[in-house]
Amino acid sequence: MQQVQLLSAQLRALIDKVRNGLNGEAVVAELQSALVGLREIETHDELTGTLNRRGLLQRLQEELMRARRTGHPFSFALIAVDDLDAIDARYGSDVRRQVLRSLAQAALHVLRSLDSVGRLDEHVFGIILPTTWLDQSDKAITRLTAAVSSADWSVRAPGLRVSFSSGITTNAPGDTAEGMLDRAGEALQQAQSQGQGICVQLEQPMPEIDPDTL
Repeated sequence: MQQVQLLSAQLRALIDKVRNGLNGEAVVAELQSALVGLREIETHDELTGTLNRRGLLQRLQEELMRARRTGHPFSFALIAVDDLDAIDARYGSDVRRQVLRSLAQAALHVLRSLDSVGRLDEHVFGIILPTTWLDQSDKAITRLTAAVSSADWSVRAPGLRVSFSSGITTNAPGDTAEGMLDRAGEALQQAQSQGQGICVQLEQPMPEIDPDTL
């Protein structure tokens, strides 16, 4: 909301400048700046600064197209804060927001610059890891888990502890963005059913082969 308000103020100021005779080149430059801000709002989550659902799924689709061209694998992970509702109930919504922001910043710090992080819904983040197999992605999630576990959460609220569960999958021939999202979601649900701080890997099942056709 704050980003929208700032962009609206920028556009209103630009309109006033045009009315007052601002030259064409300056108008174009300010419009370009406003468009950059608009694209940021369309694709990024205001709370965490990561991609939003639209931006992440767009990036996932782009990665699928790149993988088809190059043949390189990539992985997609979903991570969800454990017991976020309980954290909210005990410590309040401000601490809840701090947890989400801190987890997002930890992911951006620990992961590679070519990896993409986005917030898909209230407490679930998606991570795209280009040119990685499942075992490499698992190591990346392990690094993030260690960073979150070692953080001093008590500075945000006494007794606060934070962990996350995760589900990881890798691309397969004929995959779609929604298919990978569903598969990673299934892996995440399996992880959450086993407890807190669990990571589950799930690949697309191999197609069954009729032995009579061999």
